[in-house]
Amino acid sequence: MYLKVVFKRYDKSGHRVMEYRMVESYRSGDTIKQHNILHLGNLAELPDAEQKKELGKRIDEIVKQRLSSQLNFMQSSDEKIEHLAQKFAQEIIEKKRIDTNVSHNYELVNTDTISNHDVVEIGAEWMCHQALNQLHLDEILQDCEFSEDERRLAYTHIISRAVHPASELATCQWIKQNSGVCELTHYPVDKITKDKLYGISHKLYEHKSKIESRLSTKTNELFDLDDKIMIYDLTNSYYEGQMAKSTMARYGRSKEKRSDAKLVVLAMVVNEQGFIKYSQIYEGNTSDTQTLKDLVAQLSTHTSGQDRKPIVAIDAGIASETNLQMLKFHGYDYLCVSRSAMTRYSVDDSKSPVSLKDNKNQQISLQQVLVRGCTDTYVEVHSYSKENKERSMNEQFRQRFEAGLKQIQSSLTKPRGVKTVSKVYERLGRLKQKYPSINRYYQIELSEEEGKVQSITWKVLNMPAIEGKYLLRTTLNTTEEKIQWKIYNTIREIESTFRTLKTDLDLRPIYHKSDKASQAHLHLGILAYWVVNTIRYQLKKKGIHKQWKHLVQLMNTHKIVTTRLECAEDKVIHIRKFSVPTKEVKNIYESLKFKTKAFNQKKVVVTPNVTKENVNSENQKFSSA
Repeated sequence: MYLKVVFKRYDKSGHRVMEYRMVESYRSGDTIKQHNILHLGNLAELPDAEQKKELGKRIDEIVKQRLSSQLNFMQSSDEKIEHLAQKFAQEIIEKKRIDTNVSHNYELVNTDTISNHDVVEIGAEWMCHQALNQLHLDEILQDCEFSEDERRLAYTHIISRAVHPASELATCQWIKQNSGVCELTHYPVDKITKDKLYGISHKLYEHKSKIESRLSTKTNELFDLDDKIMIYDLTNSYYEGQMAKSTMARYGRSKEKRSDAKLVVLAMVVNEQGFIKYSQIYEGNTSDTQTLKDLVAQLSTHTSGQDRKPIVAIDAGIASETNLQMLKFHGYDYLCVSRSAMTRYSVDDSKSPVSLKDNKNQQISLQQVLVRGCTDTYVEVHSYSKENKERSMNEQFRQRFEAGLKQIQSSLTKPRGVKTVSKVYERLGRLKQKYPSINRYYQIELSEEEGKVQSITWKVLNMPAIEGKYLLRTTLNTTEEKIQWKIYNTIREIESTFRTLKTDLDLRPIYHKSDKASQAHLHLGILAYWVVNTIRYQLKKKGIHKQWKHLVQLMNTHKIVTTRLECAEDKVIHIRKFSVPTKEVKNIYESLKFKTKAFNQKKVVVTPNVTKENVNSENQKFSSA
């Protein structure tokens, strides 16, 4: 039962007037017809269209509750709507405008024949589908001239990558065996192939700039964001393969310690809420400091405020002096971790230290300092947990370094030990290379005679007490250390972004053999991340801070199932229905303001005169929706 708008033309005035009716749909043969239940008039008391929509839902709720003898605890927050809904619902029941027997569909069932079939996961897929609708991705793809089938396939592939990241072949198997995603996207499951998934990934990448820009604008509108702070960082992903013909795959500094594999670099700009504003793929040997110039050219066009410039937050790897001067030249304020100046600063006596706790509830101290020869504002951050960790690591390195020195020393007294000057220096060089952070605090002396080392001695120099300390550098005029610390903490948001992309969305390693396929793979992961962050951002505002993989595991408990039961008169009923969500799953849906199911149920009744072929065709309707 639902509210329907009816236009009536009055002959005298010649204009149309809207009236409203409560109607219900029913099937007559192969056609769907409507039955008028009650005329509600023009509803002039409710001028807003949303109020009228809520009235229709409320009438339906009240009628169903009264017919099923349920207690009515829920009420509309609008008194007008509640009053009208109670009035119209009472009229429907008193005038018997709806068949009270229809609400209870009883059948004589042989309970021994009840069985469940085609049980598949649906919860995480349904949550992602509604998030894509929030982002209006279907409209964006229409504007990119995607056909209806291509839009459905794109939805299917993006949702699959978010819920079950895998290769295209493994994704095909998962869709056909484990997931009900095609019942949501209405793409025929029997048409899913790895080649079609490859093809839609490539087409999505062809429209990367337009899709990325539209999604950026949509999230700003949806969540009222203003892009005050932009965080820029890079990560890399390695290839499993030679990539001999690739123009992008290059050997470089791997953040996963895979120096044997070629790399590709992914650079991203993220706002403080974790939404991607701009992304670019570079060659694998591109250094962190080389890419910032491209960002500056793109930054103003990918933020919500064209009339102002956001604060750029960057990590120490990108914060070279050249890059900082370039940001200043283009009029951008920045905040970063200083790459130097740790030995040439002094405490600003006019400022008192500020104590607070970080987001892990660990104590830190902030002190504004002065750096010789620089006009930027500097704040010394002293993390006591970081200090304990670094002190422990330095002690461990010191012990291992001295153990290596003692091993070289003991070799001088052994009959076949290494004594040649050049060989001893080689051993010392390898040892220093192994412990670069600690060897500089040792003064090592060798005693030589006739080309051989007679003895080796060392002493430890004074190590500066800088454990747990680092400097924040900014052009901001604010002298409030807490504000600067809050801005710096946004840098951690992009670390969370990369962690989600690489771990939860399986962005690494890359198994594709061509540059185009690799770029499409990375872009698909970024689109899946839009879905993930749209969901997690809304949940965080409700106090739910679950990691994505844990959220997927929880939502996978929500299933969709076909129940088969044999009835009297040799009838067989097939019912396709969502399972009842657990309390925790229901809480996730409610926190997101999402529906708990895409449809109530689908029912097929097979009578004795229906052939087996017709039964199979009816069952196919469940999976293809």
